[in-house]
Amino acid sequence: MDFTFTPSQDELAARVGAFAAERIAPYRREQDRGGTYRPGLFPDMAAADLFALRIPEEYGGLGLDAVSAGIALERLAAADLSVCFPVLNAALIGGVLADNGDPEQRAAWLPPIARGDAVVALALTEPDHGTDAAGIRMEARPDGDGWLLTGEKTSIMIAAHATHGLVFARTGGEGARGISAFYIALDDARVHREQLTDLGCRAGGRGRIVLDGLRVGPRDLVGEPGGGFAAVMRGFGVSRALIALMAVAVGDAALEEAYAHAARRTAFGRPLGQFQSVSFPLVEHTTLLHAARLVAYEALCRADRGEDPRIPSNMAKWWAPKAAVEATHQALLTMGHLGWSEDGPIAQRLRDVIGLQLADGTAAATKLTVARLVLGKEYAP
Repeated sequence: MDFTFTPSQDELAARVGAFAAERIAPYRREQDRGGTYRPGLFPDMAAADLFALRIPEEYGGLGLDAVSAGIALERLAAADLSVCFPVLNAALIGGVLADNGDPEQRAAWLPPIARGDAVVALALTEPDHGTDAAGIRMEARPDGDGWLLTGEKTSIMIAAHATHGLVFARTGGEGARGISAFYIALDDARVHREQLTDLGCRAGGRGRIVLDGLRVGPRDLVGEPGGGFAAVMRGFGVSRALIALMAVAVGDAALEEAYAHAARRTAFGRPLGQFQSVSFPLVEHTTLLHAARLVAYEALCRADRGEDPRIPSNMAKWWAPKAAVEATHQALLTMGHLGWSEDGPIAQRLRDVIGLQLADGTAAATKLTVARLVLGKEYAP
């Protein structure tokens, strides 16, 4: 097993890291307090090709592999977790559209995503259906050669910022096979949005999207009727590993700050790091995050080889956010009043990373996926 990145991946890491240090990190606190992204952020990210990572080259993207996307998101998350979501969505939704759209649809949909002209949101969760996503109720009522979409989606990341959405609605009977996916513009008068007030990732614009009889045509349908749920579930095999790496990056950044504090701060005439009660917990959390990172990259490597990534991806998705929350909490305790203060980055990192325990599936949902894959559905919950 090769644990090294390629030279091009090392170059990507350096490039995105430099961009994050210059164009992301200085605005972290401002964006958090303002509850929105700074003006000019999306054009800056588009110029850095961050929306183009997973878009095929023939449609204006970079056509990078899943491991490379993970590398880029790690570097962004270390600077400010909230800016990762438009990039993550572009990779996830771009992949779904590339895999399921016909040539004309791909040519119409993918280049604007790569250029940053289309900022995309995944509209799956509903007020009564989150983990039970196969039970969604948004109605797609037949209307001529198209449908009328009516219902509410909630907890939609970057809902306040998105220009387009991949929206899931029921075109058939009960269960997953009755769900179809539609790629729609969100600037219609029959689309209503409301930003939610969150504990963390406040700039990310999580919100509600209500569709009031929005008409969509046959060219807005992604893939076949009834194929939408399966399409996004396949995409989650990669996106859940990407989210795990985002969490690891936040925890690592917090621990790095705690290590630096332990080296420079003294107590009883000695550096804090010389006390086992300070240094040993940091080492323990560093170990757990390192292991979670390896599981996440194993999933991405499997996906790049055309293998099923779901077991390591779902393992990483429940474990990495938990490990990152605990590591960031320990970093806050290590730094004492400096960590507790909102003037520094640790408190925001803790608030932000807690949300990743919910994103793209809770711990219970991802453990259920692993149990069914390992045991078989007939022997699992």
